[in-house]
Amino acid sequence: MTVMSSVSPAAAADRVAEVQRNTAETQISVRINLDGSGASKLSTGIGFFDHMLDQIARHGLIDLDIQAQGDLHIDGHHTVEDVGITLGQAFAKAVGDKKGIRRYGHAYVPLDEALSRVVVDFSGRPGLHMRVPFKSGMVGGFDTQLAFEFFQGFVNHAGVTLHIDNLHGENAHHQAETVFKAFARALRMALERDARLGDVIPSTKGSL
Repeated sequence: MTVMSSVSPAAAADRVAEVQRNTAETQISVRINLDGSGASKLSTGIGFFDHMLDQIARHGLIDLDIQAQGDLHIDGHHTVEDVGITLGQAFAKAVGDKKGIRRYGHAYVPLDEALSRVVVDFSGRPGLHMRVPFKSGMVGGFDTQLAFEFFQGFVNHAGVTLHIDNLHGENAHHQAETVFKAFARALRMALERDARLGDVIPSTKGSL
């Protein structure tokens, strides 16, 4: 499989990025502004997945434009995974050298009976721990197994350590929504500029 990926340059002060990923299976375009208002323009062909991506934008205050065409006649795996990969690449580009960010973020989010916790570290080291015992294999046209594939693709290419735990939940829609909302809130915290830190990279090593 031939993969072509291009990332546009972004001004350090603006924390914006654009990435395209084109393969024999998917064609993905992602544009992000980490300092946005939560606006989103989303089209992946999977309605529930679009709904979850919208949670990232709205609750993370990230402007997010994702346009994806994939081989949905097979299933949603390639589309969901490749969106995670491309979004991770865009985050890595937009966040830059990570000077002045808080680096760590965490959030607990409830929705009725469901409760999830997400913790993120913009460490530069990809790592995913995900414990979400989904009560259903499908939510609408979204295979809940693909939530893991999305986050795995994201962490591998954003260079973050991510812990996701669904602590309670009986409804798969609620479980997924609390996960994505908590992910958004954790991102928002981690990416905030720390006035006390100034123009310093938050690591004793001096780089992340």
